[in-house]
Amino acid sequence: MTRRYTRPDPTRPVVSPRPSRNRRGAAGRRSTVPQQPDRPADDGPRGFRPAERLVEAANAVRRSPLLPRAELAALLVRHGERSADVSADAFSDADADELRDAARTLADVLAERDADRVADALNELLLRHGAPPRLSRHDGHSWHLHVDRGEEAGWGEWFLASGALALAQLLTERGRVAWGECAAAGCRTLFLDTGPGSARRYCSTGCATRTRVAAHRRRQR
Repeated sequence: MTRRYTRPDPTRPVVSPRPSRNRRGAAGRRSTVPQQPDRPADDGPRGFRPAERLVEAANAVRRSPLLPRAELAALLVRHGERSADVSADAFSDADADELRDAARTLADVLAERDADRVADALNELLLRHGAPPRLSRHDGHSWHLHVDRGEEAGWGEWFLASGALALAQLLTERGRVAWGECAAAGCRTLFLDTGPGSARRYCSTGCATRTRVAAHRRRQR
C-alpha cells in the first residue's frame, strides 16, 4: 500500500512511544498519537507529542500529588497509549508511583527558565535514564528517536528519558527555554511556549488579564 508522506511540524519534538509489553514481558512497539489512540497505521507517517504529554502529566500531579492510577492511565490514553497497555495488569499501582515521581522531577525542569541550569538538568536525566539514541520506524509512524532502555525501562524511567529528550529538542530548536510556570499570583500551571514572539509569562490570556487588572487597581489606590 502506498503511504502518504506528511511533513513533520518542526515545533513538535518527535521521540519514541513507550515499548509495550505483554504479560510474559515480550516487548513490542506501540504508536502514540494524541487524541487518536485507535487511529489505524495505514493513515500514513505521523509523529509523537511527548512535550504535551509531559506538561499535562506534570500539571495533573502538581494539582493532585496522589493522582489515582486510573486517572494517570486515562491521561496516557489521551496521548495515544492503548487502553490494554495501561490496564491494571499492565500498569500497576507501583508503576503509577514511578510515573508520578518522574512527573514531579520533570515539573521542576519545566518551572526553570535559566537555560544553563535547564541544560545541566536535562543532561543529567539523559545520562541517568537514557540509552544511546536510535532511529526507528514502525506502526505507520515516521522515523523517530528512541532513547529509553527498552524492556529494561520501567514506566518512570521511560517517562524521564522521553520527557528529557523532548525538552532538549525544544531547547536546541528554539535556542531558549520554550516552556514555563505561570507568573500569575496563585497559579502554578506549567505551559509550553512554542509560539512566535517574546517569551510568555502566563499560562493563559485569563491569567495575564487578571494580573494586569490587579496591577492597574493597585496603581489607582
